[in-house]
Amino acid sequence: MMKDARDMTSRARGLFWLRSLPAVLCIGLAGIVVSAPAGAFEIFGLKLFEEDEPAAIEIVDPLAYTVTLEVEGADPDGALREQLVAASQLMRGAEDPVPGSIGLIQRANGDFEQLVAALYENARYAGEVRILLNGRPLADLPPDADLSGAEPVPVRILVAPGKQFRFGDIVIRDADGQAYAAREQGLVTGEIARSTVILDAETALVRELEKAGHPLAQVSGRDVVADHARGVLDVALLLDAGPVAPFGSTSVEGAESVDSAFIARMTGIPEGERYDPEDLAAAEKRLRALEVFSSVTVRGADSLSADGAVPVQVTVSERKHRYLGAGATYSSTDGGGLEAYWGHRNLFGHAEKLRIEGSVSRLGATSETKDLTYRGAVLFEKPGVLGPASKFTSRLEVEQENPDAFRRFSVEGAVGITYELTETQTVSAGIDVEYAELTDSFNVDLETITVALPLEYVRDTRDNELNPTTGTRLALLVEPAHEINAGATFVKLRAEASAYRALDAEKRFVAAGRLAAGSIYGADLAQIPANRRFYAGGGGSVRGYGYQDIGPVNALGNPTGGRSLLEASAELRIGITETIGLVPFVDVGLVSANEDFSGSEFKAGAGLGLRYRTPFGPLRIDVAVPLNKGPLDPDYGIYAGIGQAF
Repeated sequence: MMKDARDMTSRARGLFWLRSLPAVLCIGLAGIVVSAPAGAFEIFGLKLFEEDEPAAIEIVDPLAYTVTLEVEGADPDGALREQLVAASQLMRGAEDPVPGSIGLIQRANGDFEQLVAALYENARYAGEVRILLNGRPLADLPPDADLSGAEPVPVRILVAPGKQFRFGDIVIRDADGQAYAAREQGLVTGEIARSTVILDAETALVRELEKAGHPLAQVSGRDVVADHARGVLDVALLLDAGPVAPFGSTSVEGAESVDSAFIARMTGIPEGERYDPEDLAAAEKRLRALEVFSSVTVRGADSLSADGAVPVQVTVSERKHRYLGAGATYSSTDGGGLEAYWGHRNLFGHAEKLRIEGSVSRLGATSETKDLTYRGAVLFEKPGVLGPASKFTSRLEVEQENPDAFRRFSVEGAVGITYELTETQTVSAGIDVEYAELTDSFNVDLETITVALPLEYVRDTRDNELNPTTGTRLALLVEPAHEINAGATFVKLRAEASAYRALDAEKRFVAAGRLAAGSIYGADLAQIPANRRFYAGGGGSVRGYGYQDIGPVNALGNPTGGRSLLEASAELRIGITETIGLVPFVDVGLVSANEDFSGSEFKAGAGLGLRYRTPFGPLRIDVAVPLNKGPLDPDYGIYAGIGQAF
């Protein structure tokens, strides 16, 4: 058998066993050629993987070496050699000296397990690996051998991989004799018998049993036989499902200022319900979303309680609850700007969030207070008000803004409830009351009091909110509203959908698309408060045009907004390096004064964006030109932000 094979374990893939059959087989590993009675062989507890990097050792006697890797036989695309190089610490660390001869011998011994694992992952069960240090087989060297006389020490790795094995007979049963379909787990007679396929199948089988309510399910027996004469690998697995069990009580460790009982309740795992690992995963995700923990682990205990239930163990580590920030901006056209915020993530011990924020801009660009743009807001959020899947939100905001379409001063208050229907679907409802003083194309210093009842549904399967590579997002909004002073009642409808698809396995090329449409029914354009109309143009809309500049205009050329909107965008996100990307894009959109999209034309823009990836999302700079430029449209637009455009 292979040297020390019974003492090898795998942190990445688990245990892999092979059973011997009477015959004779010579296998050379780590410079050892071993004869064994086998036409097939057995490795109990083989370490397929170890940590990629050894423990840090202070180099007190640095010794340099050179290394070559020679692979016998055909390897037309170099794939096997590439895997062996990736598995070899000798190859990966050739530029770094080792701590003397002992360090080099230790590194070479470590490569034995890594290279065997790589051969097994390639279904090469009759392989031979030899490592020579300064021409001497590694197996012949005593632990205290002195290799320093030939610095840099020449190291040769010789690999004879042998043929690839294929799966033969596949048998999967439990203790009661029930058979399981092997094909569903990826074990198919005639396919290449990679060791990882067996180990992944074991994981999948145990997972299916756990989903059926068996928390202690395991693979209790493995009989993996390599028949070298036929070049096949026969696999027999014995499953131990264990009892079906319900969830027991939930305990919490690591909580400090967050209430432990609240944490247990927010897991949403009711005592007495049948065990399901997906409930544990959902609980962990829900606790992470509270944003008060730096780490969260939710798992079932390793044994059942006296009443036959599975206790749930929650371990958390709290993050700092208070935070503050400030920033400044400057524009040659709009002047300077300042912003600041302060927040608390755990105000009363139940993960309540309080955030106070303020900003002011156009400093230096105007001397009139009424021409400044400013905003101040207090936001409060309380999770779990109607069960773990719910969240209460509230907002009080004072704002003054001066886009081209209107001038507005407003005081607005809003409260609402968000409820998580599933892991990917949420609904929210609330009430919004706004007092505003508006000047636009139709009115001067008009006072409005608008009460709105927004209702929104969101389905989001994106893999990342700031930089998605797969998935979709759909948002549907219905917002009935009544403006009290003018007595106007109207309903705003809006739908937006986006989709993302990686075009290659490395996700260096991602196609992204967005569609948006909306209409306002029930009131004339002039009766609808200016800030509640539809607008298009700018960085989050149709790039290449000014902010809110697409759509109907008045006699002075200022936008009036509209009652209907259509927008579409397409991007190809190209990763040039690990941190830098380019994004060619095309945007189109229209805004109509009518509710049926009539009486207006599409505007189109195209351009190129630069992305720089950071831990908090990509930094974005887009340059775009209008494709059907009007007399009032700019020659180009430059837009910057954090996160993708959509």
